[in-house]
Amino acid sequence: MAFFFYFFFLLTLSSPSSSASSSNSLTYIVHVDHEAKPSIFPTHLHWYTSSLASLTSSPPSIIHTYNTVFHGFSARLTSQDASQLLDHPHVISVIPEQVRHLHTTRSPEFLGLRSTDKAGLLEESDFGSDLVIGVIDTGVWPERPSFDDRGLGPVPIKWKGQCIASQDFPESACNRKLVGARFFCGGYEATNGKMNETTEFRSPRDSDGHGTHTASISAGRYVFPASTLGYAHGVAAGMAPKARLAAYKVCWNSGCYDSDILAAFDTAVADGVDVISLSVGGVVVPYYLDAIAIGAFGAIDRGIFVSASAGNGGPGALTVTNVAPWMTTVGAGTIDRDFPANVKLGNGKMISGVSVYGGPGLDPGRMYPLVYGGSLLGGDGYSSSLCLEGSLDPNLVTGKIVLCDRGINSRATKGEIVRKNGGLGMIIANGVFDGEGLVADCHVLPATSVGASGGDEIRRYISESSKSRSSKHPTATIVFKGTRLGIRPAPVVASFSARGPNPETPEILKPDVIAPGLNILAAWPDRIGPSGVTSDNRRTEFNILSGTSMACPHVSGLAALLKAAHPDWSPAAIRSALMTTAYTVDNSGEPMMDESTGNTSSVTDYGSGHVHPTKAMDPGLVYDITSYDYINFLCNSNYTGTNIVTITRRQADCDGARRAGHVGNLNYPSFSVVFQQYGESKMSTHFIRTVTNVGDSDSVYEIKIRPPRGTTVTVEPEKLSFRRVGQKLSFVVRVKTTEVKLSPGATNVETGHIVWSDGKRNVTSPLVVTLQQPL
Repeated sequence: MAFFFYFFFLLTLSSPSSSASSSNSLTYIVHVDHEAKPSIFPTHLHWYTSSLASLTSSPPSIIHTYNTVFHGFSARLTSQDASQLLDHPHVISVIPEQVRHLHTTRSPEFLGLRSTDKAGLLEESDFGSDLVIGVIDTGVWPERPSFDDRGLGPVPIKWKGQCIASQDFPESACNRKLVGARFFCGGYEATNGKMNETTEFRSPRDSDGHGTHTASISAGRYVFPASTLGYAHGVAAGMAPKARLAAYKVCWNSGCYDSDILAAFDTAVADGVDVISLSVGGVVVPYYLDAIAIGAFGAIDRGIFVSASAGNGGPGALTVTNVAPWMTTVGAGTIDRDFPANVKLGNGKMISGVSVYGGPGLDPGRMYPLVYGGSLLGGDGYSSSLCLEGSLDPNLVTGKIVLCDRGINSRATKGEIVRKNGGLGMIIANGVFDGEGLVADCHVLPATSVGASGGDEIRRYISESSKSRSSKHPTATIVFKGTRLGIRPAPVVASFSARGPNPETPEILKPDVIAPGLNILAAWPDRIGPSGVTSDNRRTEFNILSGTSMACPHVSGLAALLKAAHPDWSPAAIRSALMTTAYTVDNSGEPMMDESTGNTSSVTDYGSGHVHPTKAMDPGLVYDITSYDYINFLCNSNYTGTNIVTITRRQADCDGARRAGHVGNLNYPSFSVVFQQYGESKMSTHFIRTVTNVGDSDSVYEIKIRPPRGTTVTVEPEKLSFRRVGQKLSFVVRVKTTEVKLSPGATNVETGHIVWSDGKRNVTSPLVVTLQQPL
């Protein structure tokens, strides 16, 4: 197959402030045939500048150039200019920019990674010491002990990255642990004008906290003692404690802009990272319009593992983001640690809640007046129920505990509003959509969060007490119980964790796996209070946060360990090892639960299951995938040649790919099929897979099948006999099912799995069969 190389440029109008005020222009990423440059131009820069001079508007100026995984240019253009550019013979495609958003110590032990073990993944990989994890996020606070370089060897020879110095970020901030730090703000300023440097750092320094937190989860050093406001006391450590870190700051006050994210991908790959961790996401679009998917392909094409957060849109279906099959998509689960803070009502009932509040508490044994924001007089009801700014009357909340509904503004902000208006405490109640999933927050006043059913019970108590003819008014207090370990069941799929099916390609199961993402302790910047509220003057070296943002760097760190232990493994092989060894049973021996409902969770919630690092080191077999396999997948997804070139920078022969199979035949470690019921009583399909032996030579694997309900599943052959390590063998999975009665537009999902076992290792793949009734 012929290779064609292209160039991505990012441009904006000459004056960032003027471009930000232009209401009819957007930033576009323009994909250009890199090899078509006429010889009269000394550089591609001159060529692109000349091309842009013909546009009807003022010619835009360049902010980023890309020479590694992207080829082309981008500009802040009107729609007319974008159309004009698309008419140029050397322009392949024009992609509008998206604005992305963040998906925001006991976890290593919970995952079975112990520094004292004489054998295992940490020992085998030397704690990841020669690998570099690139974290694309909000930057880093380099002075934290999690980024200390004590005892580390020299920076890997292959490393080409830099530490970009500025007034608040000296070059000495980098060391043998934090080997690189850069920032990218061109796209941000093209849309918003020059940043306010009194609230943000024009440097790699973190003014948010998210990037510092995620970086230390992936590769923070061992730090003792570590805690947040007295909670979660113990040793803090990242997944790969000796791995090197490089911070690429792309997220700012108003979000994370595609043009800057692309610049970070391009630079990180050129710098020589081994793993890219991205806890950022946005709206799911076709892969050829998705800058993250395009950037990630360029990375995996060079052997770099890319881990991305699934998003926090759960528990609803079809909420998963970052769904390209070349990325490893990570959902969030709980660990066996909790921070109970229960509500005691005046009628004696106890409502379970959670909180990380470390300030002056409520008086023990005293009951406080309790009010519900939504039933207070003088407000519009809706705003006051959510405790929004300006919605509470100090005369009605002073000296009381206020019940606020979850939603619209942040949970910590609600507490600040209650405190400003004289409230002594706060209870946040989940809505029906949130269910029973609880997140512990570092509140600025005594506060706790309760589930939807608990919120209903508290509202009912307030209503009944208020209507009572007795003189008793509703009262409550909050009982903080600190840190509790050994929680059962765990893990549980976190309520907020985004769920499948994959909205772009239902035949590829997403998320791939889940990892710890609820109430995770990790490093935190100075100058930022643990609640994130501006008025919070408390300072702490560590903070407890939740989100798939926290789950993603767990997998990034594990990928670094696996890459160090198995240098010849591809990104797909590493993901396969994590997926086929994942587990779906909690520490009580029962199927994993869904936190939002309390019911059993499913593969659309957790993918292949919860990561199991120790087993992933020795998976036995892996499902490997090459860049050409992904191109065939795109062909079978009915992408045009132009679409495919935009993603892969390669021309594709789709005729051969489409003759070879269908979209579900990508050599993925999971199986998913969607049948449209067009009146046929019987439906069938097949999957072709190839596995590579990475276990023992002279090994034999036999198949075990648990078919989805209502289906017949066969596998040929039923036995795979390997003579050597590295040998590849193929098999066919045939699935047959019958029509079920469904109303128009309805779906029916059934799940099962297939397992290849050699008696020592179980190589497990979920199998999902979806029946859809057309409208």
